[in-house]
Amino acid sequence: MPMRNRHLRTICTLVVLFTFITNFVPAVHAQRNAIETYAITDARIVPVSGAVIERGTIVIRNGLIVAVGAEIKAPADARVIDGTGLTVYPGLIDANTTLGIPQPSPPATTGERRTVVTATTPAAPQLAAAAFSPNVTQPSGLQPEMLAVDLIQPGGAQIEAARNAGITSALVAPREGIFIGQSAFINLAGETSEQMIVRAPVALHVGFTPLRGGGYPASLMGVFSTLRQMLLDAGRLREANLIYARNPRGLRRPEQDKSLLALQPVLAREMPVVMHVNTEREIIRALDLAEEFKLRIIISGGAESWKVANRLRDVPVLLSLNFPKRTTTEVSEADPDPLRVLRERADAPKTAGRLSAARIRFAFQSGAMTSISDYLANAAKAIENGLGREEALRALTINAAEILGVSDRLGSIEIGKIANMTITRGDLFDRNARVVHVFIDGQPVDLKPATPAASGSGTLVAGTWTLNVNLGEGDQAITLVLQQEGETLRGSIQGALGSAQIANASVSQGGELRFTVPVTVVGQTTEATFTGTITGNQMRGTAQTVGGAPGTFTGTRPGATAPAATPQRTPSNTPANTPPANTPPPGSTNPSGSWRVN
Repeated sequence: MPMRNRHLRTICTLVVLFTFITNFVPAVHAQRNAIETYAITDARIVPVSGAVIERGTIVIRNGLIVAVGAEIKAPADARVIDGTGLTVYPGLIDANTTLGIPQPSPPATTGERRTVVTATTPAAPQLAAAAFSPNVTQPSGLQPEMLAVDLIQPGGAQIEAARNAGITSALVAPREGIFIGQSAFINLAGETSEQMIVRAPVALHVGFTPLRGGGYPASLMGVFSTLRQMLLDAGRLREANLIYARNPRGLRRPEQDKSLLALQPVLAREMPVVMHVNTEREIIRALDLAEEFKLRIIISGGAESWKVANRLRDVPVLLSLNFPKRTTTEVSEADPDPLRVLRERADAPKTAGRLSAARIRFAFQSGAMTSISDYLANAAKAIENGLGREEALRALTINAAEILGVSDRLGSIEIGKIANMTITRGDLFDRNARVVHVFIDGQPVDLKPATPAASGSGTLVAGTWTLNVNLGEGDQAITLVLQQEGETLRGSIQGALGSAQIANASVSQGGELRFTVPVTVVGQTTEATFTGTITGNQMRGTAQTVGGAPGTFTGTRPGATAPAATPQRTPSNTPANTPPANTPPPGSTNPSGSWRVN
């Protein structure tokens, strides 16, 4: 009898549990579906693949577009977003960038290996080191087997800034090296790199810049010699493997090499090669190399690609929107820019229009852009210089998707495609337009625009600063002049790193200062990002060039011990060697004044 009672209790428990599951799970499932279903109603829709819908609805379910049109009604379970006054575009694509990819370490001396580190998160050095097992027979920069998917780091300020600019997906790869590695196409949302990946690998990336640090190849001639030799070696390995596979008896098996094996899909034309080139001469050399080895080539950068348009009929271009900026300050002491630089700056916004007129297929990329907010602004400049608005939009969406092999999933607003969308108030290319919503994988992403500089005495930064900056080439002395009008911060540098106007300047109420500026290091001009924190009478921060290792600067303010009860401007007739009268008391985060930084 007790045994029978135990069986009855067990049966009753199972019945109750089954009843709970059958009632609770569907409710949870329904809730999840409700959360994952969205309807954007009464919006202007620009599908790219079809005619503009002046007032329509888009329905998103489980990350995909399930309905779009003027007569579509929002489902009962959908979360509705009122699109009145808004315009919906396909999510913008950055066709070549380093978003989410850690920056390389400083160049090693000859015979030493380099490891990959990042300037964005403390845990990244361990992540990057564990993710990639290098080929010990090849130096860093000559490893085509390196996979971007093994290096991607989700989140971070750069990805947030890209989303704020309306970019929802990107082709990512490291930027340094000769055989740089294999890129990945990612969505710019996800808690893990696996959640971000749309397609990988996409292409092998190749650069023509000699290796730094004294290793071979250290010249352009050496670069091309190395490229050809590795491609020839890969071809011989392919032939040897084919012979061995047909009849291995009596044959010594071919010695396998990780780098040469990674080149096999390239030689078989199964994988395209993205060649990072800008000048006419570089592009011609890249095209000649591709013809010699019958490679599927994509030009990346392409500043002077319009000059060789006759050879680009079947070669797509990932055109950089990182237009050259003024590199000299508007002061009498500054040397004028060379004529070549002036021409480059004038030609850059015209290239897209010239390629379009020549019927060359192209997409836009940010390149080494330090301020992603320039992405749409420079696309608008291209329109002002001859590019059609429709072609500009295609270069930001469907063209990029087609060139990179994801047009079946992204690039236009169509049923069945991934719901990546950029929603603006105003026309996308209007100077006053604003990105108000971004959908990635069917989910709205919170946009976190940079906090503008707050007003108040704690954030005044106007003044002249003397800095010593170390970017890996020893201390460099520069003068930084800042002017502030309300929340607007502008200024310039002059000294050992050149003369240039700063951009993207901001300062927080806590005394955190950030700006970008073109600098000249070892004869090369590149953008650098300066980030510093002011605590009392000391400044500490980092300065990093695009693709370079972080440098540091620290400093103190002259006359720091002299208290000042009432901050005031230094009179214009104050002698140059007199400490400023507005030196703040200890504990202040007001950085105004003249600093000496070591």
